[in-house]
Amino acid sequence: MRAGELTFTGPHTFFKAPYLPLEATWEADVALLGLPYDFAVGFRPGARFAPSAIREASARYAFHPEEGLFDPERGPRLRGVRVVDAGDVDPAQLEYQESFRRITEAARALRARVRLPVFVGGDHSVTLPVLRAYAGEPLYVVQLDAHLDFSDQRHGTRYSNSSPFRRAVEELPGLQGITCIGLRGLRVSPEAYWAAKERGHVLVSAHEVRQNVEAVKPLLPQDQRVYVSLDVDVLDPALLPGTSSPEVEGLSYGETLALLEGVIERNELVGVDLVELAPNLDPTGLSSLVAARLLAEVLALWWAKASG
Repeated sequence: MRAGELTFTGPHTFFKAPYLPLEATWEADVALLGLPYDFAVGFRPGARFAPSAIREASARYAFHPEEGLFDPERGPRLRGVRVVDAGDVDPAQLEYQESFRRITEAARALRARVRLPVFVGGDHSVTLPVLRAYAGEPLYVVQLDAHLDFSDQRHGTRYSNSSPFRRAVEELPGLQGITCIGLRGLRVSPEAYWAAKERGHVLVSAHEVRQNVEAVKPLLPQDQRVYVSLDVDVLDPALLPGTSSPEVEGLSYGETLALLEGVIERNELVGVDLVELAPNLDPTGLSSLVAARLLAEVLALWWAKASG
């Protein structure tokens, strides 16, 4: 793909990068793995369609690795980075244990091939099997999210999109901490909230960010191996309505980007996921474009640091 090629032509891959399945032999700086699973969602389904939608929308920001992109404020970006689209994990429909096993296996295989793995769900339950691919390693999670996702159980299940981080702290002794930013809403579980506080999680409301995003940055981890889990409902639904459980008064794009920049500057980024995008709930396509742009920004911030 050459810069300037029409975004709506050709096959849809992540930033029009080459598609190389995990069964092939290859290495790259960055690769995307789609996790089209939303059988654990508690409200409106549709996140299973996000990997496909992200691929299509990301063509808007496609680039040739020799040329990268150009930002008038930051200059050249992403020049020289090798990006691959590794395809999707096929879920086992309603068999969540088998679906999770496949996700963990694929996440391990992806990590062995790239410097920065990028996972696109899917509902937030898929973060648990991805984190299992980091078992035995020191890890800190930064969660950008309107919801805590720390419930012991919801609607009779312990593996819904409301519980991935509760299960993660139970299963992964190397998980050193969680910072959750963007919390808001009227449906917070008191038990989950106090359980997270008792464990020492750093909980930051959307209101605190809107008051002064720079004052929140000191609450971010420092010098850690960080995994970022980006639930798109952290953003205000006026900007990104295509999500299962939107909450009013979310973060702006600029606030979200400032937080991501703060995390990447201070830490070693070892993985990132983007979850809960339900493109079927936004016929304008804006939600997918915003999500794809955020991923492009994350890659650019990481590459600027990684390439020195």
